[in-house]
Amino acid sequence: MSETIETGAGTARITWHRAAEARLVLAASHGAGGGIEARDLRALAEVLPAHGVSVALVEQPWRVAGKKVAPAPKTLDVGWRGVWPALAEQGLPVIAGGRSAGARVACRTATELGAAAVLALSFPLHPPGRPERSRAAELLGAGVPALVVQGGNDPFGRPEEFPPGSYELVEVPYGDHGFAVPKRAPLGEEEALKIITDGVVGWAASLG
Repeated sequence: MSETIETGAGTARITWHRAAEARLVLAASHGAGGGIEARDLRALAEVLPAHGVSVALVEQPWRVAGKKVAPAPKTLDVGWRGVWPALAEQGLPVIAGGRSAGARVACRTATELGAAAVLALSFPLHPPGRPERSRAAELLGAGVPALVVQGGNDPFGRPEEFPPGSYELVEVPYGDHGFAVPKRAPLGEEEALKIITDGVVGWAASLG
């Protein structure tokens, strides 16, 4: 089920994958170069509802409008704020989530919007090859329980590059920024996705 939401940045869209007896909502948005068809977002939408977590996949207004390039972070935050009332009206705790740029948005706005926790998929710790341009402050400043799921070969930040903090981190061995694994890797895509979904299911259960 999909619904469109008018925001200050344009029309956004939420696609719901509802749990029969939900205790949490995971709201997850996409990155700056793709949409909600990303393999990790699809996998979570398929698996989590059976564990009492409704999944709301959020498409930012620029994506709904068919544009190819994401706007500035400030505009992404406006779009995310605009959909939040529709997520919160379910009357359940909402995990703010997203992959890449969407993870940054979730971290930046978590405290302000009253998110129960943050799920950061492929958090872009720095631009590729530019570790000095760290965005760690966004993650460390989320102010709520956080889980980072990161590919072992992510050029935007490998797990060992992340600074100490109160967040949890699940590594997807050999995974790149989109959690694809090389054909020569000792695990396949299904195994990589299971690491993601198992990690998120276990973490969500710990939230109460």
